[in-house]
Amino acid sequence: MYGSTPKLNWSSTTALLLSLLSFVALSVLLALPARAGLFDVPAASAGNPLPVEQAYQLRQEQVGPGRIDLVWEMPPDYYLYRDKISVQPGPGVSLVDQRRGESELKQDPLFGAVQVYHNEARVQLLIGRSGAASSGTLEVSYQGCWEGGICYPPQTQQLELFDLVPAAPLAWPQTASTAQAEPPSADGVAVPAAALSEQDRFARLLAGSSALVVLAAFFVAGLALSLTPCVFPMIPILSGIIVGHGRRMTTARAFLLSLVYVLAMALTYALAGVVVGLFGANVQVALQNPWVISLFAGLFVVLALSMFGFYELQVPSWIQSRVSSVSQQQKGGSLWGVAVMGILSALIVGPCMAAPLAGALIYIGQSGDPLLGGLALFVLSLGMGVPLLLVGASAGRLLPHAGAWMEGVKAAFGVLLLLMAVWMLDRIVPTTVTMGLVGVILIVSAVYLNALDRLAESSSGWQRLWKGLGLILLVYGVALLIGLLGGGRSLIYPLQGVIGGASGAAQAQSQSRLPFEVVRTRAELEPLLAAAAAAGQPVMLDFYADWCVSCVELEYTTFADAGVESRLSSFRLIKVDVTSNDAEVKALNQRYQVFGPPALFFYDRSGQLQPTMTMVGVVEPQEFLRLIQPL
Repeated sequence: MYGSTPKLNWSSTTALLLSLLSFVALSVLLALPARAGLFDVPAASAGNPLPVEQAYQLRQEQVGPGRIDLVWEMPPDYYLYRDKISVQPGPGVSLVDQRRGESELKQDPLFGAVQVYHNEARVQLLIGRSGAASSGTLEVSYQGCWEGGICYPPQTQQLELFDLVPAAPLAWPQTASTAQAEPPSADGVAVPAAALSEQDRFARLLAGSSALVVLAAFFVAGLALSLTPCVFPMIPILSGIIVGHGRRMTTARAFLLSLVYVLAMALTYALAGVVVGLFGANVQVALQNPWVISLFAGLFVVLALSMFGFYELQVPSWIQSRVSSVSQQQKGGSLWGVAVMGILSALIVGPCMAAPLAGALIYIGQSGDPLLGGLALFVLSLGMGVPLLLVGASAGRLLPHAGAWMEGVKAAFGVLLLLMAVWMLDRIVPTTVTMGLVGVILIVSAVYLNALDRLAESSSGWQRLWKGLGLILLVYGVALLIGLLGGGRSLIYPLQGVIGGASGAAQAQSQSRLPFEVVRTRAELEPLLAAAAAAGQPVMLDFYADWCVSCVELEYTTFADAGVESRLSSFRLIKVDVTSNDAEVKALNQRYQVFGPPALFFYDRSGQLQPTMTMVGVVEPQEFLRLIQPL
């Protein structure tokens, strides 16, 4: 009966408990000492030495212009010889100076008393260019041993260097008391907090703060991200699930469904983030395949048609009879089904790339520790899910009883689900198809709202309100179709190019269209950067993808601002299209440490990359202008 207290069956309770236990497990693991990585393999566990590439994992960190750190990470019982580390610059590269971290004295059975590194070895380098080329190579050699009695042969690796600066002015930072007072970064090198980009500040927060501070900061950041367009598409999905069986919905059950949906979404974000941070994979990009998007859009259409009453979604009777001993199926609303929808929504709709998310991924990638990074992503996602919990709970309270009202509510959410399907398809179909589909949906919806019917004198205020809304939908839908036939290509300004003819189209072209040059490979990018440096012109790189919601928001909010357009008029503007995610795109992503678009990078007039100006996600026009002021 509507309004009664929901009864949780075995399936319901298990689904909720599994989600909660996952969160508790992450918290317990976080409290373990030493924060060992989940994928660390103790050397003595199997009694055999690790392969050399696993025993000594070498990475390079760009600390600043001309400053590079070489870092080796080693499991327990492994060490690296200090005097066996050798750095040789390649052609066009100048090794100005190097500093090595503090080592330990060891009585080695092979070499006697030697200096070695345990756990981590770090060599700080001042690297510049000796010729005209801005890139080059570095040859690094090293040798180490396992305490179990095995010494590895000397190893040599070639490292690629980019954006080299002139060697002449390079020098180590001042070591005066003012400089020493600055807090050290995660890699032990003092860096002024004001000189860090926002995502680097979040990475430092993870590396140097207590767990409670980290969780609180990332939860607040998630609340801020919940107001972005990336969360909005999940509202009709969740609301449609709740409305789909609203005849027996209560506030408590609506909140329960919302909680399962949000927990499933948060766990998916956390696990996907750990994979991205550890292995450099981009799970979200892999799921932007046209077939995957088409299937998910088709699922929305199926759900929408069920809202219109064409059929009822339920598990086939023969399946219900087999599982009835374990769990009673609930039409369209089992908690397992809601959890699956939460997982799919997280992967397909995808989170907006923002500074907190990028900071967590940077921390995971550099530290190899998925525990704190994964938990930060989980809490970030919970913050993003707060509006969904509020919507779910309010839906259970505000939904009307069974009757004509309920059918009208279901039909409204059916229209929203159809629009969601079109929004998904917009990533893989031309804008003309999107305009046509949206126009048709709005016109048909207006007809059902009696927009074309004559109202009786005795019509109620509600009937007049629905007719007014129907007329608005009808006008906009017709405008979309007229704009489509007249050559329009904008959902926001459908009649541009129709009203005013060619001059209107030319005006639309010049309003917010910055002169970007599109590249997809490093071979296309390098000549443009070289030409800009030769001309003394600053450069902005915009990493963009067709399926990226935040990229569109950046276009319409920041790049369309008159002040931003004026300020960027002196820049060489390059759009790096990472839609395809092929090998060339992955190489560019790896070079610039891009985990997902949008991401903005800046070069000064001398052709030097400015890492402290890097921007991830959507930046408001005023903040954007402030950050690029030095260029």
